[in-house]
Amino acid sequence: MQIMMIAGEASGDLHGAGVVRELKSRHPSADVYGIGGDKMQAAGMQLIYHVRELAFMGFSEVLKHLPVIRSVEKTLEVLLTVRRPDALVLIDYPGFNLRFASKAKKLGIRILYYISPQIWAWNAGRVKRMKDVIDRMLVVFPFEVELYRRYGIDAEFVGHPLLEILGEPQSKTDFCKRYGLDPSKRILGLFPGSRRQELERIFPAMLGAADLLIRSKGVQVVVGAASILARDFVASFIREDLPVTIIQNATYDAMANSDVALVTSGTATLETACYGTPMVVVYRMSLLSYLIGRLVVRIKNIGLVNIVAGKTIVPELIQYGVEATRLAREAAKFIDDGQLRSETRAELRRVREKLGTAGASRRVTDAILATV
Repeated sequence: MQIMMIAGEASGDLHGAGVVRELKSRHPSADVYGIGGDKMQAAGMQLIYHVRELAFMGFSEVLKHLPVIRSVEKTLEVLLTVRRPDALVLIDYPGFNLRFASKAKKLGIRILYYISPQIWAWNAGRVKRMKDVIDRMLVVFPFEVELYRRYGIDAEFVGHPLLEILGEPQSKTDFCKRYGLDPSKRILGLFPGSRRQELERIFPAMLGAADLLIRSKGVQVVVGAASILARDFVASFIREDLPVTIIQNATYDAMANSDVALVTSGTATLETACYGTPMVVVYRMSLLSYLIGRLVVRIKNIGLVNIVAGKTIVPELIQYGVEATRLAREAAKFIDDGQLRSETRAELRRVREKLGTAGASRRVTDAILATV
């Protein structure tokens, strides 16, 4: 069995790993290859390219790296012909994946899309294009099913893959002991993202807010650093006199044990929500990407946690709002107001309930095997 998979980001690598693991457990001889990261490779996938080679953020960055992207596409197109996969499984990463899907469809290859493009947020015109190339959509939000079926696309809600990987975090006592923290003091968690550009644009403001809150509220600060980023790169943003603890490969423990978090918009907002931690959603992109985004984005919120909730339950600061003083002010509200913390945690529990039940990787694998 030949299965090509493409995940272009850290979150795709995380969720794709569960599918690779499930596939290999049922069919050990299955040949799974494509674009992924360390987690998919560890699960048994042959990496043709690593996700870090395609981790570009925003319209302008994609334009700048078009030669690299085209080179990757050409190589994968050759593999479509030479290795002829029984199925192509695309994971999120719509700009690249939808273009590549068109190439694969011309060769008659069956295509499944897991974690669909967020067409409900922008560019609904993509749906018509998707109908022509995608055989089955495997969606992670229940409201997406009707949207795709309305356009004649076979869609199945498989539940959100986060629910099968979150696990039970360390207790606060053990967490604080492990990282030398005081369990009697509030913990501020910083989760700046998995792309270098995200850290360059967002992390300094987060650290500035942390500095203010250390001095005004006496908080302790932990940084949940993405595993695909070098620890030294993350540390390069932090002043030597700023007491910050970098945590790598234990991000969920940091999310669960933070009293409040500053979180870069993306899957991390849902991860933080699943642990009931109040947060401020943060995002900043290049000016060109921001201006284009303002023209095409059709929804009020950008944070997945608020989108799934169907309303604003945690604050969002984007672009020019990503400033240390404003971040500190919003985070301080959760630190000072116990009722606000309690109400927000209740809303976050409801968000988790909307994500379905664990077992997404199993359901996706069922769909793949039914296709080949």
